[in-house]
Amino acid sequence: MADSTSRPGLLDAARAAGIDIREPALPVDRSYEASGLRFHCLDWGNLDRPPLLFLHGFAQQAHSWDFVALGLRDLCHVVSLDLRGHGDSGWPAAPDYRISDYAIDVAAVIGAAGLRAPTVCGLSLGGRIALMHAASAPLATRALIVVDAGPSVAPAGRDRIRRFVESQQVFESFDELVAYTMRYTRRLRTEAQVRGSLRHATRQTAEGKWTWKYDPRLRERRPPDPEASEQRMWDALGRIRCPSLFVRGSESDILTPEALEQMHGAVPGSEVAVVERAGHLVPGDNPAGFVKAVRPFLQRVTSGRVPVA
Repeated sequence: MADSTSRPGLLDAARAAGIDIREPALPVDRSYEASGLRFHCLDWGNLDRPPLLFLHGFAQQAHSWDFVALGLRDLCHVVSLDLRGHGDSGWPAAPDYRISDYAIDVAAVIGAAGLRAPTVCGLSLGGRIALMHAASAPLATRALIVVDAGPSVAPAGRDRIRRFVESQQVFESFDELVAYTMRYTRRLRTEAQVRGSLRHATRQTAEGKWTWKYDPRLRERRPPDPEASEQRMWDALGRIRCPSLFVRGSESDILTPEALEQMHGAVPGSEVAVVERAGHLVPGDNPAGFVKAVRPFLQRVTSGRVPVA
């Protein structure tokens, strides 16, 4: 398979996954100093269009949104961020990985990048960060998209992710790493999709082995984050005033249908969408289905047909 960072490789892979690419392009790497750290972003261009900021999940990175960005960049100025400790962004001196730390970073990067009132879309950890940002900066958020995340987390899914993250860390070969990840994705993705995504999520060590591309301290058990408590997250949902869309993967073991409906009821005027053939990692499991689910909402938000606070 061609390297997914090349134009033919990425565009062909996205089309093979069912993405309708209306304006083909590759992203530009950008860096911003904020919160005392260097943050890496992928900027997909179209600076004259309403901004859309993507926040990835735990142990992922900005390239997790590549296919989706190609499917939506004709509507927006798309930017995807590497969170602190992830991808090519900096690692803090102390393991400061609280929701409040991430939310402060997001606000700082939005300012440094000149993203005026962006729509903020986050998956999993990124969804919780997006939710907290929208609650604390209502006038600076055009719209909110939370993907397979919410105040409550289903225990079975939480434990499965913990086992994946805390188990094997170093792999003898890239093929071994791919096979390990395929078991986690529960065959919701093709091997080609997994290989492409892992090219940006892993790194080769000096010894020629492979490991994950994030701060290993993220795997450490830390005291509970008060800002991430279930009650604090429900309180934050109650402060949301911007147009909001809550997305769930049909096979998710993290966000239950009952939790999705409860979130919907907590935010007046919010919308919900369920993406079929997707587990927790919705935009990676079924990127074309995710684009189809969020595109109408983004069209309304960017055209002004949905009121913006």
